Amino acid sequence: MEILFICGSAEIGNDGVGDYTRRLCGKLIKSGHDAQILSLCDHEAVSFTSETQVAEETPVIVHRIPVAAPNDQRLIWLQKILKDFEPDWISLQYVPYSFNPKGLPFWLPSYLKKIRGNHKWHIMFHELWLGIDTESSIKHKCIGKLQQVIAKKIVHNTKTHSINTQNKLYQFFLQSQNIKAEVLPICGNIPLTAEKKEPIEFAQFVLFGTIHNGAPFEDFIKDLSSNAAKFEKPIKFVFIGKNGPELIKYTAILDNYNIAYEILGVQSEKVISQVLRDSDFGISTTPYFQTEKSGVFAAYKEHQINTICVSRNWTPTKGQYVIPQIIKYEKNNLNITQQNVEVSDLNAIAAQFINSISAV
Repeated sequence: MEILFICGSAEIGNDGVGDYTRRLCGKLIKSGHDAQILSLCDHEAVSFTSETQVAEETPVIVHRIPVAAPNDQRLIWLQKILKDFEPDWISLQYVPYSFNPKGLPFWLPSYLKKIRGNHKWHIMFHELWLGIDTESSIKHKCIGKLQQVIAKKIVHNTKTHSINTQNKLYQFFLQSQNIKAEVLPICGNIPLTAEKKEPIEFAQFVLFGTIHNGAPFEDFIKDLSSNAAKFEKPIKFVFIGKNGPELIKYTAILDNYNIAYEILGVQSEKVISQVLRDSDFGISTTPYFQTEKSGVFAAYKEHQINTICVSRNWTPTKGQYVIPQIIKYEKNNLNITQQNVEVSDLNAIAAQFINSISAV
């Protein structure tokens, strides 16, 4: 099967959806399919290029259109790729902010409608629209209504044959707009290449990737310190990847409670894989009901470590459910007993993706 994946950007390590798409492509190519990537609004590309990137030890052809390109020229380049490649499917990896900095890609539905070819359409909704939480502002609810209209127009204009999203909450909200979607878990952006080292001298907590604001980290550390005696080893935190400006607040809190930590910053995939594999718990600051869309959570799962959600309140207006495999932190009620982690590996995800589109 020939599949062209369309995402926003394809700079390695700079775009979570791009990294996910590359890994999925690599696995599909290994499985005997032919897959390529087109980044439609690439922030790092200065001109249209076709290059080879590597994922899953497999070369992947990636076409990159700069974000500054006029839409007419963008369409010409895309049609040339379709003429040469002749895919059976186009898979749109959709995040509204990938195609417009304000999350309002009004141009996209009509653009996609102009695309000509003998392909079928698949959409993976990585994100939906703002305003589905009770805490959202009036501004966000208004933006969300517009984003909702754009998403529905994309589905309508492409006459989409198959739709996925990566969690039941988003599936519920899509269904409320008469958009039928199957749940397809995402893989992490960091392949599992490491073996767990024994013994580890610390009870290790890792925080990988962006730290989101508003998380009650100090409350969590206070509760953790009060329960430190339950651990057989001293507690240590490891920060790795691009943690962002919140990092300095977190290290100050750890200093205040005399908890050891290490800041590793940006590292290679192999180093990150080893750190994750050696850890006991992974901290996620993504809101609980959005955790399943997080590549960091997927990476924790793939490396078989328990995820603790320490985040700001984000409460869906409807469709709430208990998410397995995620420990939700609640103040003064710390319960972080380790569990067996059910892993959705890339082989299973790729097979499910092919099965879902083959059934159409």
